[in-house]
Amino acid sequence: MKIIGLIGGMSWESTAEYYRLLNEGVRDRLGGLHSARCVVYSVDFAEIERLQVAGRWDEAGAVLADAARSLAAAGAELLLICTNTMHKVADQVSAAVDVPLLHLADATASAVRAAGPRRVGLLGTAFTMEQAFYRDRLAAHGLDVLVPDADDRALVHRVIYDELCLGVIKEESRAAYRRVIDRLVASGAQGVILGCTEIELLIAPEHSPVPVFATTRLHAEAAVAAALAPAGQAQGVYPRRPEDAREPLDR
Repeated sequence: MKIIGLIGGMSWESTAEYYRLLNEGVRDRLGGLHSARCVVYSVDFAEIERLQVAGRWDEAGAVLADAARSLAAAGAELLLICTNTMHKVADQVSAAVDVPLLHLADATASAVRAAGPRRVGLLGTAFTMEQAFYRDRLAAHGLDVLVPDADDRALVHRVIYDELCLGVIKEESRAAYRRVIDRLVASGAQGVILGCTEIELLIAPEHSPVPVFATTRLHAEAAVAAALAPAGQAQGVYPRRPEDAREPLDR
């Protein structure tokens, strides 16, 4: 079993979900008392959030690259960035180490394509919904990506940072998200990507009239598959460069 390195803390609420899902996934695959071999580097999210807002992405990437180097030194054999938004700096992180990175958007796109939808709505932080780094990665897999209108994007972003990242779950926010999802479906979305790891704390499949794709769970499942793959196989390991993102390797 390979050692999984987690770059987490963005927020720690979702990183805790990653830890649970990885261990449950290994237990389900191997049975008994088996659990995941993993190491976690949890950053101070307040520092990262300040850099995000200021647009200082290279500096934020440097923080995550340092985390990746620490995980590699601790023996990690594959890496996860435990947040959708910070995949904006995935190339910077990947370039810092020789350890392969499992890209969250690739794992998600593979699951969406396997399920059938080609036109999907995307919920996430404003950075994820409005900037090209994530939408283009999904589009490279042949997906048509819809995002909410400006008011809905602002609502989705606010709930993530002011509530979900703090562990606050409000029924009124769940209802508001459901209305956003309904509007995406009315615009033609055949499924909805929960493109922020914290959104899974608020929205479950029963809250949507179309399939939802929970990126934390999908990323964790890909990591378990990669960690348990026979030596020399690249199952679950994804291309490092966005321009190479089409389908997972060895699938």
